[in-house]
Amino acid sequence: MDGNSTDLVLASKWDLPFVVISMVRVAFGTLPLWAKALILGLFGSVVLWYGITWQRERGRRAR
Repeated sequence: MDGNSTDLVLASKWDLPFVVISMVRVAFGTLPLWAKALILGLFGSVVLWYGITWQRERGRRAR
């Protein structure tokens, strides 16, 4: 290696989820309950929409 490498080396497979969860807790920890519920609802709606769309496309390809 020449010292200019930007490769990320994690100590274990749990480092990335730990960092993501920690960042979410810091970002949303001080928000009021209504804001947390709104964000969670929006995120859940997007995930549900994506899942339904994926299932429909999968059904169309199977025919």
